[in-house]
Amino acid sequence: MTQIIPLDSGTTGELPQRGGLSKLKTALRALRHRNYRLFFAGQLISLVGTWMQMIAQSWLVYRLTGSSFLLGAIGFASQMPIFLLAFVGGTIADRYNRHRVVIATQAASMILALSLSVLTLTGTVRIWHIFVLSALLGVVNAFDMPTRQAFIVELVEREDLMNAIALNSSIFNGARVMGPAVAGMVIAGIGEGWCFFANGISYMAVIAGLLLMKLKAHEGTNRKESAISSILDGFHFVRRTRPIRALLLLLGLLSIVGMPYSVLMPIFADKILHGGPRGLGILMGATGFGALIGSISLAAKSGTEGLGKLVAYASAGFGAGLLLLSVSRNFWLSAIFLVPVGMSFMITMACTNTLIQTVVPDHLRGRVMATHVWMFLGMTPFGSFLAGAIATHAGAPATMFVGALLCMAGAGLFAFRLRGLQFSARS
Repeated sequence: MTQIIPLDSGTTGELPQRGGLSKLKTALRALRHRNYRLFFAGQLISLVGTWMQMIAQSWLVYRLTGSSFLLGAIGFASQMPIFLLAFVGGTIADRYNRHRVVIATQAASMILALSLSVLTLTGTVRIWHIFVLSALLGVVNAFDMPTRQAFIVELVEREDLMNAIALNSSIFNGARVMGPAVAGMVIAGIGEGWCFFANGISYMAVIAGLLLMKLKAHEGTNRKESAISSILDGFHFVRRTRPIRALLLLLGLLSIVGMPYSVLMPIFADKILHGGPRGLGILMGATGFGALIGSISLAAKSGTEGLGKLVAYASAGFGAGLLLLSVSRNFWLSAIFLVPVGMSFMITMACTNTLIQTVVPDHLRGRVMATHVWMFLGMTPFGSFLAGAIATHAGAPATMFVGALLCMAGAGLFAFRLRGLQFSARS
């Protein structure tokens, strides 16, 4: 049996809309599941700490070295393990209890954050410490991210999956608004170390939520199959499913040439826009505000109709926003340009995730979502390293300008091919 879901049309899963109250219930319908409410609440707290650490770490590296190259190199160190190990993480997600794996990865992340906090607060932190801890966090994320994405399907009914993904994006991006803003004030007031400490403590909320869940036993795949064969099964599914392949190639391009803009933001905030650490927090918060707007709009959507076109438009908008940012020299104008940047990339990510999760068979879910993570974050280290190296010689604005043009070109090619793309899933 074959299920056909067009990328640019269809009404799969649509629910009737009957006024504002009905729309609100539709936008929040995944919260009717107790396990998802626990997951949602824990993530809401933990993700604020995560964004505080990301901003604080970038500023710490910049304060210690003043080097755009090392900013890119740290990004490379934190994301390269995802490139190397994401498929192993996806295989673990399909073979073992996802609930227990997520608890283990969250606990490991807490330990790493508190370690960085101690080193920074005692004044003993060195750049090599940040490299090592970033690489170790990358290893943890290689197992955590595909498992966590595959785990969501166990928390809600299948018809609420898209809403759960959108709500997850909402809290992620809500934290992007609050986390950087708080981090900017904390860094300027008492230093980066307290941001790392706050992040470490925040993991207790998500771990507590996970421990309170009541879940059915997870039936993993056949563990007698070799790990390599298991990984290749997921890879072959992606390779022969043309629409999924097209979506992931576009996402990979944006990750390589577009997403490294975040690595360059400390340079923009300090040298170009003269905003300092508070300015960095405001700029990254503006990105999060835009992403929050996009995720809220998707949460109210109850079907897959038009998601393919939305991916094309949003990826083009992402490139256009970066293009405007690269030529701006006014702080508040740059902050305004970052709103559509955040909104566009979040919509691209969430729509891609939803379309893939809609059709992937559950026994391959972890491995296919590992491919999604691989293209999103696994490609980013190369982009971060390249952006840091190019910015050292050509400057951050020129580096961002070229990346923006390439994003827009990729979006144009995807839009041109959209009419011929269809999702096909074999049961």
